Amino acid sequence: MTTLAEDTVTMSETASARISRHAGILSGQLRSLATTLFPPSASKSLRSFTSGEVARIAGVSDGYLRQLSLDGLGPTPATGIGGRRSYTLAQIHELRGYLATARPREALEFLPRRRPGDKLQIITVANFKGGSAKTTTALYLSQYLALAGFRVLAIDLDPQASLSAMFGYQPEFDIGANETLYGAIRYDEHRRPMHEVIRPTYFDGIGLVPGNLELMEFEHTTPRAMVERRERGHDLFFRRVASAIDQVADDYDVVVVDCPPQLGYLTMGALNAATAMLVTIHPQMVDVASMSQFLLMTSDLMSVIEEAGGRLDHDFIRYVITRHDPNDVPEAQIVALLRTLFGSDVLQATVWKSTAIANAGLTKQSLYELERGAVGRGAYDRALESVDAVNAEIAQLLKKVWGR
Repeated sequence: MTTLAEDTVTMSETASARISRHAGILSGQLRSLATTLFPPSASKSLRSFTSGEVARIAGVSDGYLRQLSLDGLGPTPATGIGGRRSYTLAQIHELRGYLATARPREALEFLPRRRPGDKLQIITVANFKGGSAKTTTALYLSQYLALAGFRVLAIDLDPQASLSAMFGYQPEFDIGANETLYGAIRYDEHRRPMHEVIRPTYFDGIGLVPGNLELMEFEHTTPRAMVERRERGHDLFFRRVASAIDQVADDYDVVVVDCPPQLGYLTMGALNAATAMLVTIHPQMVDVASMSQFLLMTSDLMSVIEEAGGRLDHDFIRYVITRHDPNDVPEAQIVALLRTLFGSDVLQATVWKSTAIANAGLTKQSLYELERGAVGRGAYDRALESVDAVNAEIAQLLKKVWGR
């Protein structure tokens, strides 16, 4: 039995040509799958949320929401079979605005946006070990913060662009030349304003700077720019990411950066821009050993940036334990070891290993996007509880930085 690839192979085909052909075949199939999953426009949309979900998200009772609806106050929910009420994410944001006005003493809980004097929070999610759930962590954090009422900018700095794919953009088809962050940090006359490379997403409250292989250009052009001494002040390579973000700082409360899985110039730029850093860890010994090397190399990188005049003044650095099986004894021992070594720098909550999260990812969705029964109610509830607990800790750290 021959495959599609084997049917078209020729004896004289080079290795690079064969790999290129395989990439083309796979890209075409992925595009076809996306069209099947999200017809007819092949673009993602977000479901509505039940009144019970909205009550939990907004921090009020379902009965209170029902009374608001009866009184004609706040957004008007859609009413379905049996009088069930549902809200879009845009309506949840509208509800938060109403509650912040109606209950001013709790305004910051309902609408936790930056106040004058609060600095923009830029959180980098980093690790160069595959399988550490770096992109999943960035995705869930971005969506959690948006649901909580923050204005979020997600930046995909990984040339593999998995975060972009989760937001419904297929890198090789939907992202053109000069449409990644590279367009806003490049060294030539084609450099663009940051706002021109930000795309809207189906997840209201999140803007996205997508990624694709074009990001690798920054790794190639930076050494040449350094040799030619074309950089000065804010144009130094490690300050370019921060300078680009600064152009749109007033439009967001939190920026979440999914870093590439290598410690290159892009990562150096992200580290220099960051106010906080999350390091994802899968509690297996091989991953912890790899993390040791990652930390050593990151430390060296930070020293280089500081010696070149950069300033790495992070408000917090936390380790996020991901894909954790709490019933696995060796994993429990590793988690205990990490807590002994790093203390409170390890988040108390952990993201549990879950078929619900994995199954949602198969269709490029998160648990926030799925109906509760789509992956099994018990598995869904347990997985979402662990994800929410981790992200709630991070949100509290953000609020603490802002003095709340």
